[in-house]
Amino acid sequence: MGQQATPVRTAGLGKAVGGEPTSVSGAVLLLPGGEEVSVRRPSPVRAMTLVRSLGRALARAGRDEGLAVHPVQYRYRGWNGSEAHPAADAEWAADEVVRRYGDVPVCLVGVDMGGRAALRAGGHEAVDSVVALAPWLPEEDVAAPAEPVKQLVGRRVLIAHGTNDERTDPELSFRFAARAKKVNREVCRFEVHSDGHGLHGHRDEVRCLAVDFVMGALFGHTVSRPVEDALAAPPPIGLRMPLAAGFGRSWKR
Repeated sequence: MGQQATPVRTAGLGKAVGGEPTSVSGAVLLLPGGEEVSVRRPSPVRAMTLVRSLGRALARAGRDEGLAVHPVQYRYRGWNGSEAHPAADAEWAADEVVRRYGDVPVCLVGVDMGGRAALRAGGHEAVDSVVALAPWLPEEDVAAPAEPVKQLVGRRVLIAHGTNDERTDPELSFRFAARAKKVNREVCRFEVHSDGHGLHGHRDEVRCLAVDFVMGALFGHTVSRPVEDALAAPPPIGLRMPLAAGFGRSWKR
């Protein structure tokens, strides 16, 4: 029996979280997780669980700035090797933002496999910044090319990872960040101590961290001192920055 052909599908841009602003001056694209290999359709409920609350927080924080927050609907559930389907879908979505809203800065916010997609697609000309939460990154293999980092030059990059993540290896995201920092000073990484893959134990802090970073990257808001310090510090300090319990608790957002 011959190999089954990959079904032809199109990616989609989901409805704007919290409604579409009257005048859009920036956009966030939410990239959910997935599987390593699969050409099945993504599960809308499972795929968006981790990014839904973050999308709502970003939409609230950016409402007065004209921020449009859209989930990206992948064609396939899997990364699928060299096809890198979610990264291609993220690039398509950035093109769609430009088509709809014009020349506005875009931030890619991804979780799990979506984190890898955000980092890979970060070179799109419309992309201003990237947030990768608990990113799924490939094991290092001397026989295979390293995960690329040069596309991130000129972008501001935030990675956050739970130290007890048993699904995606936090050490791999540290090594990736270290390579990216060599070509781009605007890279920082936070460690969420004792938290797992879903970052449920410090959900509020992670959400505040992402909002703080995105509002600074897209609209020039002053970022918090921890983010400022993490961006300025040399490695490994700025790439192993602990996310303090209660981060953002005093904010009125």
